[in-house]
Amino acid sequence: MAYDEKLTQRFRDALESTNSIEEKRMMGGVCFMYQGNMLGGADRHKETGIGRFMFRVGKDNHEEALQRTGAMPMAQGGRTMSGFIFVNETDCNKTQLKSWIKFAMKFVGKLPAK
Repeated sequence: MAYDEKLTQRFRDALESTNSIEEKRMMGGVCFMYQGNMLGGADRHKETGIGRFMFRVGKDNHEEALQRTGAMPMAQGGRTMSGFIFVNETDCNKTQLKSWIKFAMKFVGKLPAK
């Protein structure tokens, strides 16, 4: 993952009214945390240069998330990370980004605060 300020700002802007959000540098980019739990983030793929958003949707919601436009499973080091989804920036306008955040919050919002 490579840091991308423009995509990170888009994510930040979409969180405008969400309380208890913190930013944390990790995995080469910035992740947004809700009550200490990872909600999602944004990066630019080092090899392809494609900007993408990442959302933590939980294992139980993984298949449902994959049915949404532009969704693809998150893979790191050749391993699929069940419960995490990538969406290319071109498949995620402002409305879709807010919808993805809301979808991820359904899972992350139920986790105990850290």
